[in-house]
Amino acid sequence: MPEIPDISETEMWVINTTLQERYGRDVAVQLADAELRLHPSDRELTACPVVFWHEEGCNFIIFKTGERNYRCQFYYKPYQQLGTGISEYDDLAECAVGLLQAQADHAAEERGDLPSQRP
Repeated sequence: MPEIPDISETEMWVINTTLQERYGRDVAVQLADAELRLHPSDRELTACPVVFWHEEGCNFIIFKTGERNYRCQFYYKPYQQLGTGISEYDDLAECAVGLLQAQADHAAEERGDLPSQRP
């Protein structure tokens, strides 16, 4: 399986710009690696670069799973992992905005500001 390229300066700019627009300030992000199954049938894990940040009591992760492929999730506690409902994005800006919007909607729902979207 080909190696997944590291997160580029352009990709970091997209993430940092999106976070600055959301929070109105610079947000500290960390780069790391995670091992994922890229496909449910995979037996082997693949090392993927990730961008991680923590804001307002929530942890956010964007996984780079290919040249232009991204997955994302947010969580408050390790057992409470949530996502956008989209398994993989081919546009980083859409991934980042979708992640932030899903978390904002979840937080509003938890506060009772929005009706529950869960079945």
